[in-house]
Amino acid sequence: MNFPLPHMPERTTRPRAHGITMVMDKGLSLREAEDLIAVAADKVDFLKLGFGTSMFTPHLKEKVKLYRDAGMDVYCGGTLFEAFLVRNNLDDYLKFIDQHGIGCLEISDGSMVIDHDYKCELIHRLKKDFKVLSEVGSKEEGILISPAKWIRMMRNELDAGSFKVIAEARESGTVGIYRPNGSAHTQLIRKILSKVDLKDILWEAPQKTQQVWFIKQFGSNVNLGNIGPADLIPLECLRVGLRGDTFFHFLPEELKQDVLQQEIEES
Repeated sequence: MNFPLPHMPERTTRPRAHGITMVMDKGLSLREAEDLIAVAADKVDFLKLGFGTSMFTPHLKEKVKLYRDAGMDVYCGGTLFEAFLVRNNLDDYLKFIDQHGIGCLEISDGSMVIDHDYKCELIHRLKKDFKVLSEVGSKEEGILISPAKWIRMMRNELDAGSFKVIAEARESGTVGIYRPNGSAHTQLIRKILSKVDLKDILWEAPQKTQQVWFIKQFGSNVNLGNIGPADLIPLECLRVGLRGDTFFHFLPEELKQDVLQQEIEES
């Protein structure tokens, strides 16, 4: 921060085990990547090259190096992993990310069905050479997964070696842990958290209302992902109460009461 301000929640610092922010790059240029790094490199833990964009982004190796030199873990979106896997080209996928200096990967099954035991075997095998994130939940609308299955898959994947499990929402924020209108599946989320540690889950939350909901429910250091580059600094403001949506959330009660009393006197 540029100036100390009292009554602010303490944010974790890199390397973070929680309070993680994952930003989605959907094809930024080298110049745009440099701008992102200049503005907020220390606030980004994971940089996801969204879905299959890394197959078309020019100067990919140079961009990955920029991000990694800035302290970010870079990985390709799970859709690209699945695109190689469905074609029986897993070895080529590993060669592709290795050639471009990518040391992190996402193992997901949001677009295709993967036997869960096999998915866990892949996590266990690949964690030896990569930092592995795994994703739970379908990208398709209308496909409902019971809370018990969410819990079982998340716990199994963490046991297999996932650094974090990602709760699916897509870039739209309208599937998985959210309803079609973007509101949170609160009962599902509460049931998941009854069995899985909050710090082990990276919640995809592309919409501001979703970010606000998670911060108000679970604090400034909840793990959030699928954040747009332009939303990174605004999210940090939400995390510490420097935006209207969370302005009062972290203030002590006596300050809230002072404001309330002043409003009563002015009314």
